[in-house]
Amino acid sequence: MPELPEVETVRRGLNAHTCQQRICGGTVLLNRSLASPAHANDFIEGMQGQSIRTWHRRGKYLIAQLGEDDSCDRLGPTADGWLGVHLRMTGQLLWCHPEDPLEKHTRVRLFFEGDRELRFVDIRTFGRLWWVPPHTSPHTVMTGLLSLGPEPFSPEFSSDYLISTLANRRKPIKTALLDQTIVAGVGNIYADESLFLSGIPPTRLCSQLTPDEIDRLRQQVIDVLSQAIEAGGTTLRDFRDVTGINGNYGGMAWVYNRNGQPCRQCGTPIARIKLGGRSSHFCPSCQPDPKTP
Repeated sequence: MPELPEVETVRRGLNAHTCQQRICGGTVLLNRSLASPAHANDFIEGMQGQSIRTWHRRGKYLIAQLGEDDSCDRLGPTADGWLGVHLRMTGQLLWCHPEDPLEKHTRVRLFFEGDRELRFVDIRTFGRLWWVPPHTSPHTVMTGLLSLGPEPFSPEFSSDYLISTLANRRKPIKTALLDQTIVAGVGNIYADESLFLSGIPPTRLCSQLTPDEIDRLRQQVIDVLSQAIEAGGTTLRDFRDVTGINGNYGGMAWVYNRNGQPCRQCGTPIARIKLGGRSSHFCPSCQPDPKTP
């Protein structure tokens, strides 16, 4: 948390509020929130005077193109650089007035012309920010971008791709869905939801899935993420959009965080197990686990 729908919700909010806004300064309240550059002065001075052109999302990363150039569809070098953000577990970006009360866990403040500011708030302090200098590709500074698999909504996330990728993997399908090198942006919540709607238990080995099951799962991943984006993401504890509004998908969830509650389809109590150190929620009746051949 946040996962792709939450990050996409934040991206849309940032594009609605911060674009064409000029950064006139800032302050770093917790230096380890900066991934690059290491020094707060370099981070703030690198962006000072630049406007935000547009925000992109890649997996769970947010990347803002800086400057006045035409919008860039790919994350390549630009004349004015980039601002990168990874929210990790509890990060938030909030669009505020400077006189608004300062949240206890505010880590970075960026001041904009017009008496507004963008605050990076992070309780657990795992989130990170990057300034990518001019004429530099974000991938060379935000190196985590290099290992990401295809976006769920992209043509690259095809049935053929997923079938060939999963065919020989002897790991649980839930674990595979959380692997960002296989598909970018899917996390614990939406993996559970997609598996439920596909009728596949989280413990099923990838190599045991039929092509039809994989194709069905791929479509459910796309559909579940789309529905969650339309609902503004999921708020369980910390997630808020840039104006402080909670997401609404949690109340619609089929299985996630519903341990012991009746399945919305068959009434069987939802079960929860630990898988790879993460909680997995599923319906034992709707997602039967066949014996290993």
